[in-house]
Amino acid sequence: MAAVQVQASPASRQIDAAVSRMRAGVQAMSALIREGDIETLGVTLIQIRESGIDPLEAVFAEGVRLLDKSGEYQADGALSVIDWLRSSCKLSGGAAAERVGIARQLEKLPQTEAAFASGALGYQHVVVMARAAEHVGATAVRKEEASLLQAAQTMDPGRFTGVAKNFEHRVDAAGALAEANRAYQRRYFHIGEPQDGLVRLDGVLDTEGGATLRTALQAFMKPIKDDARSYGQRCADAVVELARQGSGAKRDGAGPRPQLVIRASLDTLAGTLGAPAGELEGGGTVPAETVQRYACDSAISRVTGRGELDHELSHAARTIPAPTRRALESRDRHCVFTGCGRPLNWCDGHHLVWWTKADRRRCPTWRSCADRITGWFTKKVGRWSTEKTASGPRLHRKRFQSAPDQPDPKKT
Repeated sequence: MAAVQVQASPASRQIDAAVSRMRAGVQAMSALIREGDIETLGVTLIQIRESGIDPLEAVFAEGVRLLDKSGEYQADGALSVIDWLRSSCKLSGGAAAERVGIARQLEKLPQTEAAFASGALGYQHVVVMARAAEHVGATAVRKEEASLLQAAQTMDPGRFTGVAKNFEHRVDAAGALAEANRAYQRRYFHIGEPQDGLVRLDGVLDTEGGATLRTALQAFMKPIKDDARSYGQRCADAVVELARQGSGAKRDGAGPRPQLVIRASLDTLAGTLGAPAGELEGGGTVPAETVQRYACDSAISRVTGRGELDHELSHAARTIPAPTRRALESRDRHCVFTGCGRPLNWCDGHHLVWWTKADRRRCPTWRSCADRITGWFTKKVGRWSTEKTASGPRLHRKRFQSAPDQPDPKKT
């Protein structure tokens, strides 16, 4: 019996050749990870993201867009492109819908698409940009696309989400309020039945409720001496302790309430059109209407421009005065050490030049730094520099030299 040979089409041969080269690249990077120098491991991981995963996600998004427009997915019996991605690309429904949303919006955002394809923009940042375009329209995003991309390249996706939400609020405050109300309607909390000595808790809160709960729990989450509990265990104990003690309020409504810090401009308080959203200290934004509601019964601290920080140029002090600390927190928002995004409640205020070595007539510039980072200040000396970015000043370590004889300010 004669054997029948079926020749592959030119398109199939091209796919096979491209896949072979891609797999060879993956194998080369895998070998580099396993056998390479540990000192270059970080650089290798960055290149895997910037030169491999993110550009491939950009190519994948372009392919999804073409498939979506052509309707070719129907040939496989799929009812939608999302259905096809779930069954053929092994994606969950949420992940498939997210990629379809990106594919549809990238075509309208050329600068974002180019940055994504080059590896200059990460996948999670693109998700934020695409959702902003869905909420306020691609035309509005294109007008601010350059500034948004600049912010995205200097921030992690979580912080960039806050920038994007502020942008959405300036463009469409009513839409931002409607989105916040929709999020509020999705809230729930469930306490399961006891099983094997444990009770499972499950739920979601809107950003306002989550920030309030987080702030209330912080007072009960501080580790004690020789504390062997994990962070999750301290969270669990804090929930129980908060329930045990209650809010501390009397039945008539008097007494302390959990503190919720919201930063907002005067335009936001006044409800001016185009004003940014209010920013929660723990992350997230709230609409102007929510800021105005809280302002009816709250303590308001005014930070007028840079006045409180400028005051320090002629009034030396070793510790930070309360107005200066408020201005510092309003400006920095988080630890400014490069690569650290710890929240302000973890941070201390520190001089770029140690107070003991500074000109007593002028107080050097303050910076917010988390406690683990400040250990680098107190145990080592070196040269430091600041860089102005879209998210504020950043602190860079240029060079370190050991200084074992340097006293630790925390112990003096």
